[in-house]
Amino acid sequence: MSKIAIIYWTGTGNTLEMARAIEKGAKEAGADVDVFEVESFGGVERLKEYDGLMFGCPAMGDEVLEEGAFEPFFAEAESHLQGVPVALFGSYGWGGGAWMESWAERTRNAGAKLIGDGLAIENAPDDDGIAACEAIGREFAVSL
Repeated sequence: MSKIAIIYWTGTGNTLEMARAIEKGAKEAGADVDVFEVESFGGVERLKEYDGLMFGCPAMGDEVLEEGAFEPFFAEAESHLQGVPVALFGSYGWGGGAWMESWAERTRNAGAKLIGDGLAIENAPDDDGIAACEAIGREFAVSL
C-alpha cells in the first residue's frame, strides 16, 4: 500500500475542500493517506516517510504561493523532491492560473516526478471540481 502525504495551506477553505476530495480518491484507490495543514506537518525531513507527496496552495496576490507559511515550507522541501512522485493542486480567484504553471515548472526543476500539470480550480470546487479532485487522488495513488 502506498503512503501519501497531502500538505496544504488554505485561506478560505477551498483548498482544504480540494484536499479532502483528493484524499477520498486516493483512499478509494487503496492508498494510505495523511492530510496536513502545512504548519502542522513539521520539518521537511518527514517528507521521506511518504511514497508520494501532494501539495495544495491557492494563488495569492500576484499569482504566487502563500508567502507566510507555505512558500517557506515548499522552498525548503524542494531540495528533498529529487525523484519523488509529486502532484500539485489549488484554487484561484482571478487570473488564469499562471501560479500553477510556474509552480509546476519549479517542481520539475527540483527533480520531482510531477504527475500531471497541477489541478487549478477557480474559487470553490463545484461538483465537477470535486470529481476532478477525487480523480487526481485516484490517479496519483495508482501511479505509485
